[in-house]
Amino acid sequence: MRAAPTILHLDMDAFFAAAEQAAKPSLRGKPVVVGGLGPRGVVATASYEARRFGVHSAMPMAQARRLAPNAAYLVPRFTLYRAVSDQVMELLRRLSPLVEPLSLDEAFVDLEAGEAGGTARDAATARATGERLRADIRAVTGLTGSVGLAGSKMLAKIASEQAKPDGLVLIEPGTERELLGPMSVRILPGVGPATGEHLRRAGMTTVADLAEAGEDELVRLLGKAHGASLYRMALGHDDRPVVAERDAKSVSVEDTFDVDLHDRVRVRLEVERLADRCVRRLRGAGRSGRTVVLKVRRYDFSTLTRSETLRGPTDDPAVVREAAARLLESVDTTGGVRLLGVGVTGLADYTQEDLFAQAALVEAPAGAQGDAAPEPQEPAAGAGAGGGEGGEPGAAEDAGGERRWMAGQDVRHAEYGPGWVQGSGVGRVTVRFEEPGSPPGRVRTFRTDDPDLELSDPLPLVAGEAAVERAPSP
Repeated sequence: MRAAPTILHLDMDAFFAAAEQAAKPSLRGKPVVVGGLGPRGVVATASYEARRFGVHSAMPMAQARRLAPNAAYLVPRFTLYRAVSDQVMELLRRLSPLVEPLSLDEAFVDLEAGEAGGTARDAATARATGERLRADIRAVTGLTGSVGLAGSKMLAKIASEQAKPDGLVLIEPGTERELLGPMSVRILPGVGPATGEHLRRAGMTTVADLAEAGEDELVRLLGKAHGASLYRMALGHDDRPVVAERDAKSVSVEDTFDVDLHDRVRVRLEVERLADRCVRRLRGAGRSGRTVVLKVRRYDFSTLTRSETLRGPTDDPAVVREAAARLLESVDTTGGVRLLGVGVTGLADYTQEDLFAQAALVEAPAGAQGDAAPEPQEPAAGAGAGGGEGGEPGAAEDAGGERRWMAGQDVRHAEYGPGWVQGSGVGRVTVRFEEPGSPPGRVRTFRTDDPDLELSDPLPLVAGEAAVERAPSP
């Protein structure tokens, strides 16, 4: 534990939904839900307006629609979120060389690091740094973030949760036990539903209960490592350092299907499609990998994983496709498949081609391997990407060749300019033409195959107070 609250935790407020509200003027101050739009989709993020109806992350999308039928339901746009996240992380790196990103919208910062002793040394300078950061984030992105400051990572994260939304909470060193005592045991890292229920049965529901029980009792209940760690945290002790450059250990993609897949040929095609998407993401990160992993969730929700380690790292789509297909052969898909995933682990910054696999490709009949086939399209809504656990969606084609558009996608019309898909169906797509910084735009409807309408890249958000001032009151 530090003697000063110089560990900062930043958590952006309802990040995906807030970014969508900033990008779409007509949605500001209104309930917005981002996630998979298919029947089996799940909520990724809900705006605070939507949370008033009981909608929250990880909730089935069907349940969210029942709770908030008038909310805007949008597919995620990770290109936009990554761009905004890069801006936020750059602001954090100006404070300290020790920044530990946890996700696109969350990170720890060690304010004591740096050649001159860092940007904070006591409670007053730490608070000033935190307030300045919040102001800078709003000025650069137009969004808000909540900041927690404390002498440890655990307490800084607890503080940022208390600060939500759009606030700052500082926990003075020496007050930890008094603060933690009445809180639920679930507030502590590593205490999930199962551990929480185990402790409840033993009569421990608050952090104070854990501290009073003592280390020996917790070790008896939870084992030596977990019990001893939990006891230290109950006393407010957490010496974990802020670690910069949390390097990704794997790259993966997965899709949930609206209807269970029973056709073995279709299952294999989906696995190959996922393998190609995984390799595109792998190459985008400038990496290669040695181990291919297949994930299959069956009709009864049982989840199987299989892996195969190659002779060396690769980013060859044909090699990953074939490895994933071999892994599929060892999985029983009788009864149906609801989710498929393909990942690559054992990442490296170079590629050592699998010469045996490459030789097999050369010897294969023309057209038998992926290199001779056209690039596969992303799955259409209702056939994969719309299910809520896959990658970024596109305007895919259905079985009849008709383009299918999904709510929230960026589009551009040759005559009307930039806009976003508000909805589609029965051969029509409805588009609202507006952009960040503009007044709420007009809505127009087109045929789904209109040649003047095409997908486009997200427009950058409008930074500063202007974006916030234009937001209507809820």
